[in-house]
Formats: sequence, structure tokens, C-alpha cells
Amino acid sequence: MVSSTDATQLRRSGSGDDLLKRFSEGDSRALARVISLVENEASGYRNLLSALYHRTGKARKIGITGSTGAGKSTLVDELAKLLVNQGSALGIIAVDPTSPFTGGALLGDRVRMQDLGAQKGVFIRSMASRGSLGGLAKATREVSMVLDAFGKDFLLIESVGVGQVTLDIAEVVDTTVVVLVPESGDGIQAMKAGLMEIADIFVVNKADREGADRIVTELEAVLDLKRKEDDWSYPVVKTEARKGLGVDLLLDHIRRHGEHLSQTGHLKRRKENLLRAEILQLLSEKVQEDIERRLVQGGGFEDIIADILKGNLDPYRAADQLLEQVKGAET
Repeated sequence: MVSSTDATQLRRSGSGDDLLKRFSEGDSRALARVISLVENEASGYRNLLSALYHRTGKARKIGITGSTGAGKSTLVDELAKLLVNQGSALGIIAVDPTSPFTGGALLGDRVRMQDLGAQKGVFIRSMASRGSLGGLAKATREVSMVLDAFGKDFLLIESVGVGQVTLDIAEVVDTTVVVLVPESGDGIQAMKAGLMEIADIFVVNKADREGADRIVTELEAVLDLKRKEDDWSYPVVKTEARKGLGVDLLLDHIRRHGEHLSQTGHLKRRKENLLRAEILQLLSEKVQEDIERRLVQGGGFEDIIADILKGNLDPYRAADQLLEQVKGAET
């Protein structure tokens, strides 16, 4: 439970113990409110996440990533329908490009899955990438944690398609599904883009199109070596998501990968790596906030900027000087 001070901070944002109570009772509006507070980094949002953390650790997190036009959203839609029909509580995070005018997420994916979102146990959230180089929104990790705490069995996280498949999705999920299409030459690109390092399952979507078998053959040839070095099969699945073909086989492989992770101890190691990355990120944010506050209080920051613009200083020496200034303030 949050402290009285933390609760006061959270209530200023429409949060606090009442919000946590409604959240724990399964109130979807409370879930949406918590996610909004997290996305907007409202005052006290970290305290709210801290209060929810003990509820997490049960959801399977599945990442769906791939280049633009690969049919990721349709594939997510079909996977979601299968999971719902099997009785799973489901959270979907669709990371959309940021509108250059509003800074908000485009709602295309949510419109496509509107009927699905109306079903019991399903919660869909579109998030803006806000220019993140990796394609995932900054708050995706925290929002997935909130959905986990709410009691979702599966989380489907679709990354923004930006041509080259984003690589950072593997830092958030348990299983990474990379979606390719026949005619784009993605098979060759995948071999060069480091995707072999993050992909657990490959999907060749739109498999009724010419070139699908060629892409599968290319992938299988490259994966043969990787399979000999590892204990996972790295399956390649052909799908026609618009017709729902092959999606059930994909879900079987996703479940098999989850079992593989648990049985081999890989899941524990992945969670340890995720925790390390998360703690370092939080620590980095707190240190940066502290340094920025000290620099503002100490003064002289704008003078250094002016010196750089005049050619009297460079950013590298400036950073060293500012670090010494911060250290000096501590002694």
C-alpha cells in the first residue's frame, strides 16, 4: 500500500488508494486511468507502479514485430481471437507512429480491433512512439507491467513498423515473433539486420503470394546453424492472417516456446536480464533528474552553452566541467 504522502500525490492526479481499490476489483476504467497516469508520467506515477508491482509476474508477453505492410495488426487480431476463445484474459498494446501535430497515437489498430476490444477480458491500448528510435513507446514496459498486475494472462505487444524491424522489442517480451512478407526481400534483410538474435519465431505472412517458399527456404538454411548451437527450434510459420490460416499453428509454437523457457531456465534468466535493464533505466532517469536539478540550482549552465556557441568550449569538455560542478556541490 502507498504511504500517506504518496497517496496524497496520487490523489492530485485522480489516483490514490481509491484507484488502487477499484483496480484490484477489476474495474477497467481504473485500469485505463492508471495507464494514462503512467503514459503521461503524472506526479506520483512511480509510487503507483511500486504499489502494483507485487501483483505482476504471471502474464506471458508476446512481441509481434516486422516491417511496414507485413500484416502485423491482422495477425495480432487473429491471435487475440484464438486466445479469447480459449478463455484467456488478454491485453494488447499497439505502438503507433506519433502524429506530428498532436503527439498522440493514431487509432488505426484500435479501430480494426474494435469488436475484439468489446469482448470481456480484453483491453486494447494504442500508444505513441513519440519519436523513440527503437519504435516502442517509452512507457511500453510500464504499461505492460500494469496490464500484468491487472490479471491478464497474455499480453500482445505490436511494435511500430518502420521499414527495418525494431530490435528493442526483445527487451520487453518473453517471446518475439518476427513477421516477414514474401515480396519485400525481408528474408535477406533479416539475415543482415541482427534479427536472428532476437527472433524466437519467424512468420512468413501473406504466404499465398509469390516468393513465400523462397523466403522460407532462405530462413531455414540460416536457422539450421543456429539450431545446432541452441536448444530451441526457431520455427518458421507460413500464415495468411486475413483468412486466419496458420495462426493456430503460430499460437502452438508460442505456447511451446513458453514451455521451453520454463523448462530450460531461460525464462528466469530473461526475467533477470529484464530486471537489470529496468533498474538501470530507472536509476539513469533518477540520476539525470537529480543532475538537471542541481545544474539549474547551481547556475552557470547557460553560460557554458554560450561558450560552446562562441567556440570557446566543446560539449565534451563542457560535460566534464558540469560533472565536476555537480561533484563539488556534494562535498
